[in-house]
Amino acid sequence: MSQPTPAVAPTQAAAQSVNFATVAPRIHGRLCDDASRASLAPRHPARRLLLIGSGDVARRALPALVRRYRVFAVIRDPGERAALRALGAIPVVADLDDPASLARLAGLAQQVLHLAPPPDSGERDPRTARLLAALGRGKTLPERLVYISTSGVYGDCGGARIDETRPVAPQSARGKRRVDAERQVRAFARRNRVTATLLRVPGIYAADRLPVERLKRGTPALLPGEDGYTNHIHADDLAAACVAALVRGRPGRAVNACDDSQLTMGDWFDAVADAFALPRPPRVSRRDAEQTLSPALLSFMNESRRLSNRRLKRELHLRLRYPTVAEGLAAAVAALAATHGT
Repeated sequence: MSQPTPAVAPTQAAAQSVNFATVAPRIHGRLCDDASRASLAPRHPARRLLLIGSGDVARRALPALVRRYRVFAVIRDPGERAALRALGAIPVVADLDDPASLARLAGLAQQVLHLAPPPDSGERDPRTARLLAALGRGKTLPERLVYISTSGVYGDCGGARIDETRPVAPQSARGKRRVDAERQVRAFARRNRVTATLLRVPGIYAADRLPVERLKRGTPALLPGEDGYTNHIHADDLAAACVAALVRGRPGRAVNACDDSQLTMGDWFDAVADAFALPRPPRVSRRDAEQTLSPALLSFMNESRRLSNRRLKRELHLRLRYPTVAEGLAAAVAALAATHGT
């Protein structure tokens, strides 16, 4: 049975005219709670961190990372240099699809935060293979590696509440690529005595990462009786989890990086629609969905699980700024209202 949809006050004018990409900086909160801040304070400012994948989550984490490390941020596009420098990082132009460009990464840093996704096809992750091969050729090897994976490695769990001891059983090629990457990271860590931690991440959201366009298109969701559970994490909380994993992650440990929400996918879409005064999506049977929706959308609808985040809280000592999507959506609504002066 799905839980009631979180109540969030709508903002009609904002939903009609806002550019969601402009409000994300307004809701970036602290990356750790006051009790944790002391233990995450800079201790070794000269220590070096190699950041693989410099997208949204990485940039949210950078303010905390540059206080603790000298950060080398890998970018594919040289045009991104100025933006990374402005955030306090040292840009390094390299491409995980170009092995020759990765030679400069060998021995560069004691710690590695790997957020780069696998390719969009196949069941293996050659990008992670090339990265680890390059790191392995250094005169010194990393001491710690944090890899950002996906909760899709578990496959469909029939709505069961699961923790990290659940065996991986990916159903989609997307999930299989991530399992391959996890196995590569763990093997590299065992072989080289590196502390490796895996963060298994569900749906990431923020003010500029909401399914608003989907709702405007009227894309249907499943009927309540046929719907599956989905899991979420606010991008700011995921950034904080990355920092915490670099400091406190245990060797060979997987950690579910998710919030406390227990929502079906349809409940999630309803919550976003209600928050921004948009029509709730129509509900259809699974049979009708299979005839009208794309295979990519169906692949998400065909998996249902409820993740436990006990390790995230007890081992990484992370206090979520947005414990449920209700708090995250409320922050997004408030940011939109502030943008429009309402």
